[in-house]
Amino acid sequence: MADLSINLAGIKSPNPFWLASAPPTNTGYQVQRAFEAGWGGAVWKTLGDPIINTSSRFAAVNFNGQRVAGFNNIELITDRPLEVNLKEIYETKKRFPDRAVVASLMVEPKREKWHEIVKRVEAIGVDGLELNFGCPHGMAERGMGAASGQQPDLVEMQTYFVKEVATTPVIVKLTPNITDITVVARHAVKGGADAISMINTINSLAGVDIYSWNTIPHVGGKGAHGGYCGPAVKPIALNMVAECARNPEVGVPISGIGGISNWQDTVEFLLMGATGVQICTAAMHHGFRIVEDMIDGLNNYLEEMGLSSVTELIGKSVPKYSTWGDLDLNYKVVAKINTETCINCNKCHIACEDTSHQCIERKTDASGKEILVVREEDCVGCNLCSIVCPVDGAIEMVEVDEGLAPMSWNERQRAISILNTAEMGVV
Repeated sequence: MADLSINLAGIKSPNPFWLASAPPTNTGYQVQRAFEAGWGGAVWKTLGDPIINTSSRFAAVNFNGQRVAGFNNIELITDRPLEVNLKEIYETKKRFPDRAVVASLMVEPKREKWHEIVKRVEAIGVDGLELNFGCPHGMAERGMGAASGQQPDLVEMQTYFVKEVATTPVIVKLTPNITDITVVARHAVKGGADAISMINTINSLAGVDIYSWNTIPHVGGKGAHGGYCGPAVKPIALNMVAECARNPEVGVPISGIGGISNWQDTVEFLLMGATGVQICTAAMHHGFRIVEDMIDGLNNYLEEMGLSSVTELIGKSVPKYSTWGDLDLNYKVVAKINTETCINCNKCHIACEDTSHQCIERKTDASGKEILVVREEDCVGCNLCSIVCPVDGAIEMVEVDEGLAPMSWNERQRAISILNTAEMGVV
């Protein structure tokens, strides 16, 4: 068995699978059930001044037969008294001393408010704090959550307030509802953040009932924007994790969040720079025991890859992630269609003919069978045909060596600049 334990900025857990601050971590009963199932840690549902939640608060986006491809909620922070939460956190940590118990916090952007709640929460033995600067609905309208998280100076200031009194590691949770997440990440670090977590939910409206004309969800005929999560947001989250991981001015551990549904997703986030992951929608969809498959799958993967520790994965793909200007413009792939496994559904031909580069032809072979053939000299290697093909392996993208040296856009522009300078010198 590989070593699955992680250490996120001083917060230790037996595996990288944590529950995110959300409905699954609302009570001690839930978190303890999760730990019994095998979860390595949990970020308690956000603490602050208790609020009143609406009774209709969740919605899902189903796509092409997949239930809960995306998940939307208008639920806010805890609606239970702080004293009750603190008592249950204390009891949970006492019962599961080896699991990571992190308190998510959200209060007004005032020094005394942050000092007060940090002291009270740390007094009952949490392993760390997560500052919720990302909630895009409800709390943002009150000047907290994303309203703070979208202002780098407020993120830095409030992180500094917390660090003035905190004795445990401080994680800053970032909002994706911003142009450049690395700007806010850098300010969190300036404020003293020991780690960052991302992403919080994305501003969204799940849908509209085209017969009643009500939003989905609606509360007595009225709707509001909510936070979007689930598998649909994974590519967005993975990019933002990668951008922060490769930015030398960030340089702190990352807790990855956003659409993680299985051990494969977890591996991707670790490779792109996360030290551990937080999961919510998948647990809400399938229950706490999904962690068993995640643990087994990760163990088997590490054994297959010849790795002894999950930490050996962290950041291994970050050097491969760059900017468009650094990509090799002379690299080429073309599509190859395996006529033995092709079912002649013509989806690749239609996609290429209508929306790509018209390089797939329908022909008849010597036996009279209709086949699809790629005209390689016109193929630009866009991958569209392999993407729409319903048969795995029927279309393969194959590298073509044309004998050209690698040349990126940036290298090309530098070469042109040097040439122009030299010509000016000659003149």
